[in-house]
Amino acid sequence: MNGKSAAIPMDYAEWLAAIKARVATARQRAALAANAELIQLYWQIGHDILQRQSAQGWGSKVIERLARDLREAFPEMKGFSRANLLYMRAFAEAWSEAEIVQQSVGQLPWGHNVLLLTRLKDSALRLYYAEQARTGGWSRVTLELNIRNRLHERQGQAVTNFDARLPAPHSELAQETLKDPYLFDFLGLGDEAHERDIENALVRHITKFLLELGSGFAFVGRQYRLEVEGDEFFIDLLFYHTRLKCYVVVELKATAFKPEHAGQLNFYLTAVDRQVKAPDDKPTIGLLLCKTKKRMIAEYALSGIDKPIGVAEYQLVRALPEPLVTSLPTVEELESELRAIEEEPEGDRE
Repeated sequence: MNGKSAAIPMDYAEWLAAIKARVATARQRAALAANAELIQLYWQIGHDILQRQSAQGWGSKVIERLARDLREAFPEMKGFSRANLLYMRAFAEAWSEAEIVQQSVGQLPWGHNVLLLTRLKDSALRLYYAEQARTGGWSRVTLELNIRNRLHERQGQAVTNFDARLPAPHSELAQETLKDPYLFDFLGLGDEAHERDIENALVRHITKFLLELGSGFAFVGRQYRLEVEGDEFFIDLLFYHTRLKCYVVVELKATAFKPEHAGQLNFYLTAVDRQVKAPDDKPTIGLLLCKTKKRMIAEYALSGIDKPIGVAEYQLVRALPEPLVTSLPTVEELESELRAIEEEPEGDRE
């Protein structure tokens, strides 16, 4: 073999990267397909349990026997505990077969579905969080956190001028990206904390801060320096949003919103657009986080601003209602219900 034939081609690195990408995509598709099959299997088992319970009136002892027999038959599978069989029953009761095939719940891991069942009583809310978890690639911990923090009541609620300053559908996506209020109770600060204290704490807890901001935010820096005609200006926090394809300037105000805050942020956005933004980036977005705001004042202030800006409140001490409580029975209550059915006289089951 001569040296020329043994040489690695010049485009080998690009070719290898393309193959790796195809392998990763194939593995992901295989994992998603396997998960969909598992979810379908669990639904079918749960459906069978519901049907047989209704037709034959058996209860908890049959569930226990079924769990034991399935574990013996498939020792390598971990999903056949008595508790999980009862969750399968609840899953089948909550969704029709067509729904789990067509909706996001059929594409989520089983642990996510159990969490949706046990934490949310409303099917529309379950579908909302299922879709958010699917599109955002949420872990189960993130899903639980967003349910506890009542994301559905806060998502897209910031006061903005996006509809007038951004083209559709970019404006709708940007609107849904912002929340109101933002919850910073994980910082351990009191309501009287100063702006710099809040900023310092947010950077120290950047992982939790990014979780609260939502999917797509990448941290660029704090006190980001800009220079305009020899004068220095410093942005509190600068992010890049991977889905919106734009920079996001975040300014903190430990006071109520004032119209002049919007003017200052408008200046920062202009500077970032001219000095930092790449030609293929979308227009930079601003987010003013204030201790309080009056909605009408914020709307009036933003109506005369050239740049896309959102205004939202933050909470250092939790003021949201208690977490949602499911209307579905617990595993213990399900077992008690089945046991009661099992103990009924034959004549009472008609």
